[in-house]
Amino acid sequence: MKPTGTDPRILSIAAEVAKSPEQNVPVILLKLKEIINITPLGSSELKKIKQDIYCYDLIQYCLLVLSQDCSRIQGGWTTISQLTQILSHCCVGLEPGEDAEEFYNELLPSAAENFLFLGRQLQTCFINAAKAEEKDELLHFFQIVTDSLFWLLGGHVELIQNVLQSDHFLHLLQADNVQIGSAVMMMLQNILQINSGDLLRIGRKALYSILDEVIFKLFSTPSPVIRSTATKLLLLMAESHQEILILLRQSTCYKGLRSLLSKQETGTEFSQELRQLVGLLSPTVCQEVEEQKLHQAACLIQAYWKGFQTRKRLKKLPSAVIALQRSFRSKRTKMLLEINRQKEEEDLKLRLQLQRQRAMRLSRELRLSMLEIVHPGQVEKHYREMEEKSALIIQKHWRGYRERKNFHQQRQSLTEYKAAVTLQRAALKFLAKCHKKKKLFAPWRGLQELTDARRVELKQQVDDYVRRHLGSPMSDVVSRELHAQAQERLQHYFMGRAVEERAQQHREALMAQISTNVEQLMKAPSLKEAEGKEPELFLSRSRPVAAKAKQAHLTTLKHIQAPWWKKLGEESGDEIDVPKDELSVELETLFIGGTKPP
Repeated sequence: MKPTGTDPRILSIAAEVAKSPEQNVPVILLKLKEIINITPLGSSELKKIKQDIYCYDLIQYCLLVLSQDCSRIQGGWTTISQLTQILSHCCVGLEPGEDAEEFYNELLPSAAENFLFLGRQLQTCFINAAKAEEKDELLHFFQIVTDSLFWLLGGHVELIQNVLQSDHFLHLLQADNVQIGSAVMMMLQNILQINSGDLLRIGRKALYSILDEVIFKLFSTPSPVIRSTATKLLLLMAESHQEILILLRQSTCYKGLRSLLSKQETGTEFSQELRQLVGLLSPTVCQEVEEQKLHQAACLIQAYWKGFQTRKRLKKLPSAVIALQRSFRSKRTKMLLEINRQKEEEDLKLRLQLQRQRAMRLSRELRLSMLEIVHPGQVEKHYREMEEKSALIIQKHWRGYRERKNFHQQRQSLTEYKAAVTLQRAALKFLAKCHKKKKLFAPWRGLQELTDARRVELKQQVDDYVRRHLGSPMSDVVSRELHAQAQERLQHYFMGRAVEERAQQHREALMAQISTNVEQLMKAPSLKEAEGKEPELFLSRSRPVAAKAKQAHLTTLKHIQAPWWKKLGEESGDEIDVPKDELSVELETLFIGGTKPP
């Protein structure tokens, strides 16, 4: 989406770029430099111009031009160096808006890589140049490209890590030329001064390559400029990062570095930095650095722990405040309720007092009116009637209070009584159901006797049925035999029914006897509470039962009185034989209810 209110100069340049051939595009793009230089630095107008340049893809055109072959571009390195300045100035301070992801992830890394590639090309041209003037001009262009790259990295610090890991940057750092090498090392020093933390975020291989190249230039280059720059750069890296200092002191790759540094000339311009670097690599300083690192690590852990505790308390603070507010509000509500209750009680007391006073006043007024109405001779009689009524009222209230008190005391027994009534009702219903089932299974018990009219009616029905269903003819002898057999079977049935009834009655008697015995045993007192007459209720006239009881009693006594060594082989279920002569059974020794005397 194109922005509104675009600068007409940007529109005209974009139109020229769109209409012109490819070889004229770099020259047209140089017009942007005039617009940028005229506009005040840091103003809102400059920000708007940069947004317009980005929206009309002029930055992308500059990037495309820089990626082309230098020999094909009109103006050569002059145009390219100016385009790098335009590209770096346009990218710094630009707010891309909707295309931010594409701008930061694609355009900026590509621009930094192109700058490094251009610097490598300039380095090659500088080495191959024969004339001094040409070398000075190429060195000037190289300085412009490195300044543009440094300007871009100053505005976008996140690109430093990409630049330090780039192969083009490592090739530039490995240059043997004094001017190119010093410029690259100065650029590296300036980059680390901007943000030295990215040096530890790069890969270990790239970090070792940078350190190796800096140390190599320090010892192998005769130029004091490069040696001074390398010493300052190495000192900066060692002071900024303790990890690099520990690496230089303890790594086997840099073993003997301190002794080599101490052998360097001390009368040079960088002798002070050299002494500082030697002092940092000393064992005592390394130990102090280790202790300082441990101290910083402990401080960092404490800071994280305190921060965690503080955040934890801050998270709990709203709930604690809510709990305090809730408790305060509940306490305030209870206090208000208590105050209201006290007010209501006071109002009720005052109201009752007023009612009593009013009732007393009315009663006295009634008495006075009655005294005025009643004859003087009937006053004493009236007083007696009033006293009797008062006494009756008092008695009524007292009896009501007494009955209520008794009722509360007898509530448990009343509940038990109701429960017993409920159980009896349920038992009666169950017994009625059982009786009803018995009637259903034996319907003949409930048949009524036949009357003469009913017999005549049934005989008429039988005759009609016989007349309709005539059977085979049967002689009188056969009929009599059949009748005799039927009578015999009927008699046998009735006799068996009588036996079954007697057995059923016997079973019911036994069940009643058993229930009586169980009830009597349940109600029997314990042996400590039993009196002399109570054991006689449990005597029996049955000799077998008494014999079995006495045998069990003697068995238990023998087992209890026997010595312990005789009980070793016995089990709890074994029985002990008792001689028959010891069983002198007497009558009436154990009671079983319902038995008859012999």
